[in-house]
Amino acid sequence: MSTEETITNQGEAEQNDSPQTVSTETRTTQSSVTGPGAEGSATAVASQREDEEETRPAGEDFGQLLDQFEQEQSTLQEGEVVRGTVVGITERGVVIDFGYKSEGIVNPNEFMEDGKITVKRGDEVDVLVKHMETGEGYPVLSRADAVRLRAWDDLEKAYNEGTVIKGRVIERIKGGLRIDVDGIAAFLPGSQVDVRPIRNLDSLRDKQIEAKVIKLNRKRSNVVLSRKAVLEERDAGRKDQTLNQIEEEIIVEGQIKNLTDYGAFVDLGGIDGLLHVTDMSWGRLQNPAELFKVGDTVQVKVLKFDRERERVSLGYKQLLPDPWETIEERFPPATRITGKIASVADYGAFVELEPGVEGLVHVSEMSWSKRIKHPSKIVSPGDTVEVEVLSVDPRARRVSLGMKQVQENPWKTIGERYHVGDRVHGRVRNLTDFGAFIEIEDGVDGLVHVSDISWSRRVKHPGEVLKKGQQVDAVITTIDPENRRMSLSIKELEPNAWNDFVAAHKPGDIVKGKIARFAGFGAFVELGDNLEGLCHISELSDERVSKPEDAVQLGQEMEFRILRIDAENKKIGLSARAAAREEPIVEQKTYTSEAGGGMASLAELADFGTSSRTPEDEQT
Repeated sequence: MSTEETITNQGEAEQNDSPQTVSTETRTTQSSVTGPGAEGSATAVASQREDEEETRPAGEDFGQLLDQFEQEQSTLQEGEVVRGTVVGITERGVVIDFGYKSEGIVNPNEFMEDGKITVKRGDEVDVLVKHMETGEGYPVLSRADAVRLRAWDDLEKAYNEGTVIKGRVIERIKGGLRIDVDGIAAFLPGSQVDVRPIRNLDSLRDKQIEAKVIKLNRKRSNVVLSRKAVLEERDAGRKDQTLNQIEEEIIVEGQIKNLTDYGAFVDLGGIDGLLHVTDMSWGRLQNPAELFKVGDTVQVKVLKFDRERERVSLGYKQLLPDPWETIEERFPPATRITGKIASVADYGAFVELEPGVEGLVHVSEMSWSKRIKHPSKIVSPGDTVEVEVLSVDPRARRVSLGMKQVQENPWKTIGERYHVGDRVHGRVRNLTDFGAFIEIEDGVDGLVHVSDISWSRRVKHPGEVLKKGQQVDAVITTIDPENRRMSLSIKELEPNAWNDFVAAHKPGDIVKGKIARFAGFGAFVELGDNLEGLCHISELSDERVSKPEDAVQLGQEMEFRILRIDAENKKIGLSARAAAREEPIVEQKTYTSEAGGGMASLAELADFGTSSRTPEDEQT
């Protein structure tokens, strides 16, 4: 049905004085214009028009009505902002009656907040006419464009009159912040955010702020704001009054203005004070944002006040009881308590015993048995652990804790499991210059001193005989539970080759041996059963040689004569050239080479007896 037919039907309804006919025709017209989705809203409009026609004077001329209707329709133009009434909400959108021959439709997303439509039937709203006629037969309206257009008008007015506008911080961008002012994106430079430079602009995100428009270009959609101008204007009359009232040690109230990594700036009324992160809490506080947020009202204590430089240092924890004043009463030594791991360092872990009080568990106090390379292998931040208080120092604000003290100490019962003389089996856990540590069970190590590795072989470093991770047997020689020490011996498991050799041989005897290794001063000879003797380079051959390799070869077996047996140092001096002939052996008068283990020749010993020098002069 066309627009003219609708009007004709309405006129005929008035002439016949039949409201019911008017209502029916109107509903039919609205159904054809707005479609099935707007049927409910069209019915409401038709009903409203019925009421208007019932109250209309009966003598009103139909021609006048037609002229008035056409005049009203001609005044509406695309791009115009008009006020309308919500008459229905359908799947297509929100139906608005704005005085036109048919209702318009607004996209429902323009009224949507948190997934819900924010308007209801009967609400009056401003909308912008985007298209008067469409293919579907109804005008298209926009609520967002109307708000944006009005916002531009408000911004121009605020710019011209210097008034304050409100906006919401959207995000941080290069050089400042992006502000949403009723759908219009404005720019707030970083230098205009506050009277003081703010390092953490992200703290203002999603905050509602007040600012002044300092630059506006509607054609280019360019709006620049200044929050600093509003703050300076507001603080102008408060600063002098605040400075006259501030004194050290007094308690004042302020508002958190800005948060940084090192603290918070508090607005005291025209002047800002710094609340450092160390003065916020008696406990550990990583970030001020954990305790405060911008806009919070707080009471603080004035710690320091520099009137000339107008600097104020504030404290928050100073208004709270100091937990360290009575720490010894609450956590005496030997107290066991459950705490939470606050942080982990290379040397240990900090445990929060209560808000404001942390203790240190050193890595050496974490376990009796486990070899801990780093505390993170045992605990992680947030873990709940049971600890024992070892010591308390209120002045230094330190509490030493132990985790292994709440575990079973294997050394307390060591005497029940092991005795001196027992043979044990273990793993070489570590090698040092003085010996090897053997782990015989979790938490129990024994030390094999380098001198207790072999009876006969002179071992300079345990690495010559043992290697890390090697499984070995040993004999317990001493146990010290109090100092958690155990001494072991590997050589006790072997026959004493040295004693057997000394019992069966004396200087002058001929023995067989094999060249085992060379040194610059001679050759070491293997005599069997891990027993070695030294043949000095001068005793290898009748001929003079510069190095032992010129006289003998590795692995060569030959006979040697014993020149000397040093029981104290377990050294045996040999001679290859003396073995070929019978020569007298002088046991008491000996000559040691610079190697300490080589022996002089028999001829040298004979000359030694007739020499004018004393034996002490000949020793090296």
